[in-house]
Amino acid sequence: EGLDTECTPTELIQQCSPRHKLQRLNTKDKENDYGHFVLARRPRRKKEISWDQLPDELLLKIFFYLPLQDLLGISRVCKRWHRLRFDESLWHSVDLEGMTQADAALRHVLKTKVTRLRCPRSYVEELRLAGTPLQMAELDLSSSIIPTSVLESIICGCRQLRCLSLEGLQLSDLIISVAQNTHLLQLNLSGCSGFSDAALTDMLQSCSLEQLNLSWCEFSSSHIRGVTENLSSAVTHLNLSGYRETLTLEVKMLVDRCPHIQTLDLDSTLLMADSFPVLAQLKHLQHLSLSRCYHIHVAALDLGTTIPSLCLLDVFGLVPNGHLPVLKKDLPRICINSKPFSTIARPT
Repeated sequence: EGLDTECTPTELIQQCSPRHKLQRLNTKDKENDYGHFVLARRPRRKKEISWDQLPDELLLKIFFYLPLQDLLGISRVCKRWHRLRFDESLWHSVDLEGMTQADAALRHVLKTKVTRLRCPRSYVEELRLAGTPLQMAELDLSSSIIPTSVLESIICGCRQLRCLSLEGLQLSDLIISVAQNTHLLQLNLSGCSGFSDAALTDMLQSCSLEQLNLSWCEFSSSHIRGVTENLSSAVTHLNLSGYRETLTLEVKMLVDRCPHIQTLDLDSTLLMADSFPVLAQLKHLQHLSLSRCYHIHVAALDLGTTIPSLCLLDVFGLVPNGHLPVLKKDLPRICINSKPFSTIARPT
């Protein structure tokens, strides 16, 4: 029989058949609509680069921006990072200022080839250095709490110091005898104690200092005599503030020995106006501090003609505020009371 006579359930077949696809209407123009054929490809997924594939130079540049604590911790990642952590480029300058427990950090830092270390106002309880030679050129331990024995082990390991600041620390003759650092240029011992005049003399004879700060040290007359008789003639900045004995003879010896002084701080000393003609022999003197030198009368401060090279004069506590305008008028070329704090041999 023909198909026309076949009993086929047409309605059932239509219900089970898939629906006809409808053409999607797109209002946007396509390049294909204008007869152009465009082959579109899916973008390839970018390959992830492993840290292991980065060269050492790139890793070091990344490590350079890490904080100190993170830099000390990367050695636990792998042997390669442990090796790179001690690279010289990462340890030129380290700042540990104000650390309450600086023992571990300082121990790690001193194992590197650090050349500039700032560790002021820090607390160091115990540190053992097995005769390790250090390459530091600049060291600042000012106002830190550190045992004398630890300080001795650090200083004795240095041979290349150029700038050293130990302000406010308890020292010893072994610490002050930094004779092995023959290139030392700046030394700040402000407020220090515990060393003899013999150790100070030995140090001054061995180093050609340019800046020396001995303000408010526990000094005797023999200490000051050792300074004036052995200080390098290359000194340009000197601070002897707080010495409470007569300085007339010492100033004369100092001027004869160190003719290149540019900045001289004699704050709170017993200096008298009789020493002004002697100070006038310093042809390069630019900054003179006479603050709280109560043995000097205000009328004797006409230093504009006495010291022609003078540019800065500090007289805090010596000249009453009401008389300052008169003094500034009498000394128009000299800047009065512009430096309330001494920066001699202090780290910047």
